[in-house]
Amino acid sequence: QIQLVQSGGGLVQVGGSLSLNCEVFGRTFNRYRNTVGWFRQTPGKEREFVAAIRWYSGATDYADSVKGRVTISRDNAKLTVDLQINSLKSEDTAIYFCATGRNVISTEISSEYEDWGQGTQVTVSP
Repeated sequence: QIQLVQSGGGLVQVGGSLSLNCEVFGRTFNRYRNTVGWFRQTPGKEREFVAAIRWYSGATDYADSVKGRVTISRDNAKLTVDLQINSLKSEDTAIYFCATGRNVISTEISSEYEDWGQGTQVTVSP
């Protein structure tokens, strides 16, 4: 089993920036096959795709709602994934989750991911 440990987040003002980090633990993590994604969720709503990175190729996908403001990157040596969010908006307020799945086809579909981080709150204040 793969364990994902998240850090970062917190309270940020509109227009500000923050970085979320996801560290991967577990010998079954496959650099050639695994994808790491970020999702977010607000009360009463389903988890929403934010961004994903395919580990081996480094190819990235972004949700239209965050494209241009978000950058996802990975550190192959540290087995970490960072999500940088700029120009924060109030609608970015959510609990953010990182997740990983093997042989993910559609990165925006949460059910394609098998293992999830603990979640971290991001609150954007006016």
